[in-house]
Amino acid sequence: MRFGYKLMAESFDPKELIRQAVRAEQAGFDFVEISDHFHPWLEEQGHSPFAWNVLSAIAARTDRLGLATGVTCPTVRYHPAIIAQAAATLAIISDGRFTLGIGSGERLNEHVVGRGWPSVTIRQEMLVEALDIINLLWKGGYRSYQGKYLQLEDARVWDLPETLPVIAVAAGGPKAAELARTHGSGLFATEPRKDLVDAYGGSGPKYAEVPMAWAPTAEAAAAEAHRTSRWALTGWKVMTELPNPVNFDAASQTVRAEDVREKFVCGPEPQPYLDALRTYAEAGFDHLVLQNAGPDPDGFLDFFQREIKPRW
Repeated sequence: MRFGYKLMAESFDPKELIRQAVRAEQAGFDFVEISDHFHPWLEEQGHSPFAWNVLSAIAARTDRLGLATGVTCPTVRYHPAIIAQAAATLAIISDGRFTLGIGSGERLNEHVVGRGWPSVTIRQEMLVEALDIINLLWKGGYRSYQGKYLQLEDARVWDLPETLPVIAVAAGGPKAAELARTHGSGLFATEPRKDLVDAYGGSGPKYAEVPMAWAPTAEAAAAEAHRTSRWALTGWKVMTELPNPVNFDAASQTVRAEDVREKFVCGPEPQPYLDALRTYAEAGFDHLVLQNAGPDPDGFLDFFQREIKPRW
């Protein structure tokens, strides 16, 4: 089992995220994962730096810490050729420590370039084409591709790592999990669903985010998670379709702190955290990302080092 620390890029500035990553390595985490957003989910979060710059700085400041995007959408805001180049470069800079997490995206981040937001069916078809292009470019040489939605003209990624990064494809259903097997080399999920692991059926790493909120009291933890992360309870159909933080604020007005406590492990006691992690492990996930929405990142990192990792 490998443990990851979620860098909450919507809640902290880039220098603070880099500091937290260095501290996460010291605390015994195996890797860090960062979302690749243009906007935060809520105004209260107040940040959203460029993930690729942050990861590059972390690679230079750490020695063994794995790095992952969780996740990047390579279809609208980015062309997949750009992601193929960026991921290859980061893999070289980090000496092979990078995993490319890929997904079909959210309107929140993709609408900003003015290309619209396709239906879910088209988004999945575009994702297949994007993965085709990335895998094609990673074979080396000049490559062209003519898809229904995406094209590539006489392009080459000149700097390729000796070992290509794992491509962990985000899956919310069996079809996407199958895509992770056919077009990727790993799985990425946000729920402890064994059916996704079974549908993937591959031998690559299986990543999953585990929602948590550490604080000296459960009430303080839930209050902070409610303030900054109540959007997470709106459901995936809402999360993929709303364009701006103000919309997520409106959509989450009825979410209560007690609702947050049903989704997030809250408080200072280690056993509920261990139980949550085991639920994901029993579902077949082997790369667990601890996603702390509590008010004290350093307190959480100390808690992991002192109470979680030694008891696993």
